[in-house]
Amino acid sequence: MAVKEFKGLRVNYLIIFLSGLVLLITGILVFLLIVRNIYGSYEIKEILPTNQNLQLISGKEKSGKAAILYSRYTENMLPSGSTWLKDNVDTWKKYVKGARTEFDVIADQDIELGQHLSYKVVILPGSKSLSDRQIVQLKKYLENGGSLFVSGGPATFSDEGKWRGWEFFTEVFGMKFNREIKPEESYKVHTLRGSLPITAGIPTGYALKIATWDRPIYAEVLEPRTTQVSFWYDFRREAGLVREEISKSAGIAYGNYGKGRFVWYGFELNSVLGVQQDYIYFEKLFNNSLNWLTYQPTAFIKDWPAPYEGALLFVPTLKENAGNIFNISNLVSYSQFPATFFLDAEVGIRNPGLLKSLSGKGDIGAIIDIGFIESPEDTINKLFTKETQFSNIGFVIDTLSKISGKAVKSIMPLNGYYDDNTLQAMAAKNIDFLLTDSLTDRSVPEIRIRNNKSIMIITKTARDDIEIVKNYGLTNTDFQLYTYEEDIDRILFEGGLYVFKVHSEFQLQPQYASVIRDVLRYAKNKNMWITNLNQLKDWWNRRQGVEVRYDTRSKRRIAIEFTNPSDNVTQELVVQVNLNKKVRNVNVSSDIINTKIPRYELKNEGQTIYFYIDKMEPNETRSLLVDFDNIEL
Repeated sequence: MAVKEFKGLRVNYLIIFLSGLVLLITGILVFLLIVRNIYGSYEIKEILPTNQNLQLISGKEKSGKAAILYSRYTENMLPSGSTWLKDNVDTWKKYVKGARTEFDVIADQDIELGQHLSYKVVILPGSKSLSDRQIVQLKKYLENGGSLFVSGGPATFSDEGKWRGWEFFTEVFGMKFNREIKPEESYKVHTLRGSLPITAGIPTGYALKIATWDRPIYAEVLEPRTTQVSFWYDFRREAGLVREEISKSAGIAYGNYGKGRFVWYGFELNSVLGVQQDYIYFEKLFNNSLNWLTYQPTAFIKDWPAPYEGALLFVPTLKENAGNIFNISNLVSYSQFPATFFLDAEVGIRNPGLLKSLSGKGDIGAIIDIGFIESPEDTINKLFTKETQFSNIGFVIDTLSKISGKAVKSIMPLNGYYDDNTLQAMAAKNIDFLLTDSLTDRSVPEIRIRNNKSIMIITKTARDDIEIVKNYGLTNTDFQLYTYEEDIDRILFEGGLYVFKVHSEFQLQPQYASVIRDVLRYAKNKNMWITNLNQLKDWWNRRQGVEVRYDTRSKRRIAIEFTNPSDNVTQELVVQVNLNKKVRNVNVSSDIINTKIPRYELKNEGQTIYFYIDKMEPNETRSLLVDFDNIEL
């Protein structure tokens, strides 16, 4: 029987090779597609598994490496045994490390030899003494796109400790030195502007306390390439022309020099004083500054509805001669110029007809005596006890509500101050607003929670007519108007809330009342939102209810998430995303189906995107991807 011979299948190596090649190419294409979906457009060199790319993806390296100068030239100027420079450098190291930025400590000679050019940021902590070669190298570094983070008066002395002057400061930062703050005062209030890339997430008008032992610096911005971030002028305690004093007292600024960037602090980091909250906000300021210097984004929800840059509350206060309110009766209405009228129980009892008439024109607030102290630091004189405050607040609120036929939801302490007993009583009586003359740390409202009750605290943010008419003795209406306008301009510069408080015995007098109309018109023409307490609270709750998160995915993409965690619908929000670099061809999309893309526009020479959110439902989240092309400087 013959055995049949079977031949095996022939192996075609060419087909196997080509199939493998197709699978490999398909895998690479799928990988590149996944990478593009996550990181947006990219160059191949940006996705190779290099050490730098792996660190960037893992978040270990946020924005490149920084160099912190330990200037021996500066140290040689100090008294023998002084640890001033070491302490300053150690503080900078702590903050830079906290910002997740790697750093090296370098010496004067490193800059002189050009070994600093590869660093993303060069930091000069209190580097008063620099050599001529260092100055040349630092200018070269900035002109070629480097970033400089500086405190104090850099390069005002030579490497030999001889006075050089402020030429470097003026040329590089576009500012003029005005004066040093003498250390007679223990500290100086330093007010921050809002709505800027480096003040994102910090309350508008926040007042830092800066110790004066290191002689902080007053400076003035001279060139448009530099932006003033803060000012030393304190309207509460200092005289002078407000506009001029603010412009001459810059304490923080940022800007450009050549292709590079700088941030300047007119004080040393060790000079910052305060409680935990102050240090939290200062750390945010520091991190924002580094973000701006390293072209990383910052974002925040604007304080006021679009298109407003500030807000105004009109607060007529009736004590003596309450009938003077009729001098502006045709001015006040919910639709034209809304107001909240404040008066005490005695005025309401004496003038029931007046009170009922006012309740039809605006809201009613109560002036209540809860005790008196000389100042917030006063530890001897105390406000009334808890029981007395509860009784006084309850009596005045009930009396005014009964006469006016309208619920009274706001109070004003007679002597300006309040304590926790006041807030507890307000919560018990379901009172929403507290207007106080106490000095606080911001020029925007603050929300406090007591017994699950939300209370909005609004501080005195500007001079009222007691100061202008009574204390200053300004009887000329032109001078009165000018003084009010100065404060409106200051509040707009900060981006805060202007509390326009007038009294029946002063500005409401017939010979002065016309100024009130002029002030309100001036504010309206200056793009201020003229609102009342209820509208303000409604807006502020909506604004604070939405959370914004952002993350850098690549050089050409950032991810942004808007969340409304509340049970209420929120509307008409403006989110400002500072890309902190010039871009073009912006495209906003989402990797989640049916995500509504809000209207947006690119402004500020291609560095800022504004998102206009018409409406967000309760517990809604929107995840957006923002792609763009970078504009090379």
